[in-house]
Amino acid sequence: MTADPADDTRTRILRAALDLFAEHGYQRTSLRQIGERLRLTKTAILYHFPAKEHLLAALVEPLVADLEALLDSAQNQPTEQARWAVVEGWVDIMLAHRRPLGMLFHDIALIGRGDTYHRLMEVAMRANDLIAGPNAGRRERVSAVQALGACSDPIVFFTDVSDEVLRADMLDGVRRLLAPLPAGPTAEPPTTLPSTHQTPTHPASAHATRTHATATGVGPASGSPATLPGAASGAGVASRRRRPGRPPALGREQIEAARRMHAAGTHSVDAIAAELGVSRATVYRHLTAQ
Repeated sequence: MTADPADDTRTRILRAALDLFAEHGYQRTSLRQIGERLRLTKTAILYHFPAKEHLLAALVEPLVADLEALLDSAQNQPTEQARWAVVEGWVDIMLAHRRPLGMLFHDIALIGRGDTYHRLMEVAMRANDLIAGPNAGRRERVSAVQALGACSDPIVFFTDVSDEVLRADMLDGVRRLLAPLPAGPTAEPPTTLPSTHQTPTHPASAHATRTHATATGVGPASGSPATLPGAASGAGVASRRRRPGRPPALGREQIEAARRMHAAGTHSVDAIAAELGVSRATVYRHLTAQ
């Protein structure tokens, strides 16, 4: 097979890194392993990427660039058009970058507070502003953050669902979330808040980087970029308390998510249990059943 001219050493390194991160997790993949797969020396890899986290930033770059372009195109549209252009475009971009998003979900925070981190934060805040609309009150801003998480987090947890089905489900959920509240005497009047540019929120999810995107929100899930774009919603999942009594059984998607987090080395069993709202025993039972 003839090599693509664009398939240079840097591109080959990124592809190999993505494959190995997906197989073993970011933490358990070394530059030496990447070099061995490509028959390159560690020095050759360091020539293109001075540190392993630079690989992570480079893998996130196409996602960040696409999100920035989406927001640039939506910002001059009328409020309602801008809102849905961001919502639908966000879902489409997340699906287009589905593999790296899922693989990097728990690792975006490792990018640090460099240029990529600040871009992710800016992307998340701009998206929240456009979805909430001008002069938004507290409820509208809360709903905007939740909507952003709903536009990204399911992609990571429902890996066995097709793009078409998942897209329809995600957009349906966001439409319900952003539907106008019924007027009534018990309705709480909205409280106007300052712009999200003055009160930064975690990007995307859960989690978005946990910085949740999760800022690509790219974020997991959802403050720090480990919350790629959905980071905000991920925080709610991680913080909810488990109900007393016998822990619930995990669904297939949750079991797969738990095993991915454990294999990646980014979460302890306690952290996985808190994330999924179950007991440590339940997590252990599914991890040892592999």
